[in-house]
Formats: sequence, structure tokens, C-alpha cells
Amino acid sequence: MARDDPVPSQTASIKNANTNGNEADTDALPNLVTIVGRGVPSRFEIAVDGEIEMVGGDPEREATVVTEKVAEGSIDVGVQRFRFSGEMANVRVVDWNGVPAPESASTPNVHVDYGVPGR
Repeated sequence: MARDDPVPSQTASIKNANTNGNEADTDALPNLVTIVGRGVPSRFEIAVDGEIEMVGGDPEREATVVTEKVAEGSIDVGVQRFRFSGEMANVRVVDWNGVPAPESASTPNVHVDYGVPGR
């Protein structure tokens, strides 16, 4: 399986680079949230009290907006991953009709893991 590389948020800056000029390792963003699509177009919004970055995806291609503290986008099949620091502040997922979880069985699954080491 290929490893996913972090995609810096739009607000990522020099503070996220190490002394070699390479992207910082996952120690700066130790937590992981995974959005798993269920085959139905759905929308999600994730807010954290630290920073958040998309992992191994192209935000433009996936129509995902990633700012310093919020990621929002759509998913129908597949997986989208985000690394973040701090605590999860809010998660909102709705199906294609705008029905939120848990009322809709079509909303994507959301998995949050704290303290996930880098790969």
C-alpha cells in the first residue's frame, strides 16, 4: 500500500518546515481523522482547535477546502484522511439530502485516532 503524504493547509507556513526545509513530520500533527464514504454523495465538515492538513489527497481534485482549523468537502466512495493537532472541536456529516448523522444511514463513517505515529 502506498503511503500518504500530508498536503499542507492553505495557511501552512515556514513554521511547519524543519531545519532542512522539508515538511514537518507527523509529530506536529499527531492525530488522525478518517472519513469513509458509503457510496452515496455526502458532505462533511471537521473543525479542530489546532491545525489540520489533508493527507495524501489533492484538495482541488477532491473539492475539499482545508484552512488552518477546518476541513470541509464531499465524498461518496473512498477515504479522505486528515492529520491534526489539538482536539476535535466539531464534526458534521450530512447525506445528499442534507439529512445529518445519525438520522441517515448514508452519511460517511468518521474515525478519530489520537496519538497516531507517523508512517
